[in-house]
Amino acid sequence: MSVVSVYVIFANADEAERIGRTVVEERLAACINLLGTCRSIYRWRGAIEAAEEVPAILKTTSETADALISRVAGLHSYDVPCIAVWPIDKLLLSYAEWVEQSIGTIGNA
Repeated sequence: MSVVSVYVIFANADEAERIGRTVVEERLAACINLLGTCRSIYRWRGAIEAAEEVPAILKTTSETADALISRVAGLHSYDVPCIAVWPIDKLLLSYAEWVEQSIGTIGNA
């Protein structure tokens, strides 16, 4: 089993915290780190847009990542949210075990 990071952009901090809390409670993610507000510039429906958004990183396992992506997408306010899974090459073993315990893969955290 391998731990992965899931990078998500949220419309605001309230949405990030609400969705983050939900997926942690549901054991789809071990934790969420809210990274603070950023300024995004992007093309949407033929126009260049700019918005204040909140990036976040969630930790889960590769086996749980698809379920986490689906759940976050279903709760998200955007039609096309940025949800990207990043593999982790090396990780402190005790942290990896904590992630697995936290999502219910082994024991309970």
